[in-house]
Amino acid sequence: MTLTEVKVRRFEPASAVVEEYLLPGDKLIHGNPRQCVWKHYADSSGKFFAGVWSSEVGKWHISYTEEEYCQILQGKSIIADAAGNATTVSAGDSVVVPRGFVGTWEVVEPTRKIYVIYERGE
Repeated sequence: MTLTEVKVRRFEPASAVVEEYLLPGDKLIHGNPRQCVWKHYADSSGKFFAGVWSSEVGKWHISYTEEEYCQILQGKSIIADAAGNATTVSAGDSVVVPRGFVGTWEVVEPTRKIYVIYERGE
C-alpha cells in the first residue's frame, strides 16, 4: 500500500454498504425489530469497522465478542447486563460496550447510533 492509498473516509450515504435484517428468533425477547446497518468503513483485516446502525422497537439478548463505541444520534434504548443493571441511552449519549458484556438491548424508541467496533478475535 502506498501513502496515496491511505486517506480519510467520510460517512457518506452513497458509499456505505447497506444491510437490513431481522434478528434470529432465539435472540428475541419481544418485538421483531427491523434493523439496518450502513457500514462506512472496514479495515483490510476485517477486525475494525465503523458506520451507522438503526433499530425499530424491541428487546433481544446480546453477547459481545467485540469492543464497541456508540454515539446515540436519536431514540432511546436500555442496555442491561445479565444481573439486570441497566443503562439508559438517548440522543447525545456516548458509551462503550466492552468485549465479554452479556445482557439485553431494548429499543424503547426507534434508535440510531454511530458505531465503531474492534473485533480482536481469539
